[in-house]
Amino acid sequence: YTRVGRTEYWLLATMMGRAGTGPDKSLAIATTPVPVEETGKTNIPSHLYKLVEDLIDPEKRDTALLELSKKREDFPDLAPILWNSFGTIGALLQEIVSIYPLLSPPRLTTELSNRCCNALALLQCVASHPETRTAFLNAHIPLYLYPFLNTVCTFRQYEFLRLTSLGVIGALVKMDDSDVITFLLQTQIIPLCLRIMDNGSELSKTVATFIIQKILLDDQGLAYICHTFERFSTVSDVLRKMVLELVEHPSVRLLKHICRCYLRLSENRHAREALQTCIPTQLRDNTFGEELKDDSERLTRKWLQQLLRNIGDIPPDNAASKVPQ
Repeated sequence: YTRVGRTEYWLLATMMGRAGTGPDKSLAIATTPVPVEETGKTNIPSHLYKLVEDLIDPEKRDTALLELSKKREDFPDLAPILWNSFGTIGALLQEIVSIYPLLSPPRLTTELSNRCCNALALLQCVASHPETRTAFLNAHIPLYLYPFLNTVCTFRQYEFLRLTSLGVIGALVKMDDSDVITFLLQTQIIPLCLRIMDNGSELSKTVATFIIQKILLDDQGLAYICHTFERFSTVSDVLRKMVLELVEHPSVRLLKHICRCYLRLSENRHAREALQTCIPTQLRDNTFGEELKDDSERLTRKWLQQLLRNIGDIPPDNAASKVPQ
């Protein structure tokens, strides 16, 4: 039960329900000299403040990263302290950019990957907190993660980086904040996620598909993807390929997100017309009936039935209630 394994489990629990060019003036918020004791978060134990201070000391940073990443879920107010403490965000970004030269050719060690992922975990804490999320976006910090999403090396340490980076983006979109979607649509997050959905591990595919799902659930995200046939067909082709792969390698959690993506696409008139001819046969002929028979998959079955109604495969149900998100 390795550290990687623990993080994979945590990411799943998080996902299943438990853009620009670089930093701008907003990053100054994170480097304004504010003593950590003066952040006003009284429920944080004193030793945590010391660990935050240790992040700016290169000799103590590794231990501080590890300890803070372990404790981040126990202290929700850790995020504002990280953001407002002098030099802290700069130190976390230093950990991230120091890995760039090791991405290609691949020379990343497991130790360095774990250390960088601990820094990413703290950034996820900042990304998901309502007091720091907007400043996090305004500083364009998600862009620092994109080189990790762009890697194709299949070694475990690179997969760990991709997965943890996806977790940061997943934490952003999970907040259902339209400003987050606006920001992401100005970046390359959609093609990056689509490539991971096409070639990644099952867990990375699941989180990447969740991100695309949350983008689609936003009206501007749906309009963006359906604006041209090329954009729609690119997303549709990847979803179709994933469905075909699930026939050989079933994954209910991945199928759930795929069905929700298809259902949302079917709510756009032009996309709905195209789906009538390009939706996979396996979603129409009850191929996945065995996987979805459990009561816990009732919502996924409902999504699939509504999808088939939308594209005209089964008669409309006038009594059908609004589809849950």
